[in-house]
Amino acid sequence: MRVTVVIPTYNERSNIEKIVPLIFSLLKEVSIVVVDDNSLDKTASAVLKLQKNYSNLHLIARRKKTGRGSAVLEGFKYAFQKIKTDIFIEMDADLSHDPNELPRLVKMSNPRTVILASRYLPESKILDWPIIRVLSSKIANFLIGAVLDLPVIDNTNGYRCYQKEAIKILLTYNFVSRGYILLSESEKILYDRGFELIEIPTIFRNRIRGESKASISEFFYSLYLLFKIRLYSKLRSKQINNSRNLINS
Repeated sequence: MRVTVVIPTYNERSNIEKIVPLIFSLLKEVSIVVVDDNSLDKTASAVLKLQKNYSNLHLIARRKKTGRGSAVLEGFKYAFQKIKTDIFIEMDADLSHDPNELPRLVKMSNPRTVILASRYLPESKILDWPIIRVLSSKIANFLIGAVLDLPVIDNTNGYRCYQKEAIKILLTYNFVSRGYILLSESEKILYDRGFELIEIPTIFRNRIRGESKASISEFFYSLYLLFKIRLYSKLRSKQINNSRNLINS
């Protein structure tokens, strides 16, 4: 089965130069799609240089920064249409997501599940993350689970594996969100359609190079979007039930 890893980037030159060779050393049949949001540090140029050694490395160079969520979706669309991918993985470029876990994600995937690398399972580890970040992340995840009624502990870690049945749905959906909260909206869309969300242990490391793209303003905006996603989900469910009632009447 064809596997593609989608990596959204913004100012990740030093990290992308390390993670790309690692991924290709761990998975034999794999493609990588880097979606770069016009990085100021010339991340895209580093990817172009790496392409000389890796024929299965692809670059989508976007003109402006429009958010992690939309970058991942654009990468999925490219992988679905151009590479004819069967298994899709999203991960960050900053090495907070351990590439050594990729073979396990691939092995566990199946058509009706989403495999989520979860930081908050008992077997998981979080390394070198400030306590304030851990607490704020746990609070955010509690709110997401409560508002969206999701049976998941970690809704905000972007290290995930899907098969093409799930990607088909995501690529045809009109999302409310675009940034990090799109991770939670994707979960909700697929969960409402009967996909199983499976969390597995992971080792999460605080980035060594570069800076986090998260901000307090995005956090509060995401809270607003949560309730909007919940509203849209209820409206969607009502429409589906009405259509079923019409068919059965």
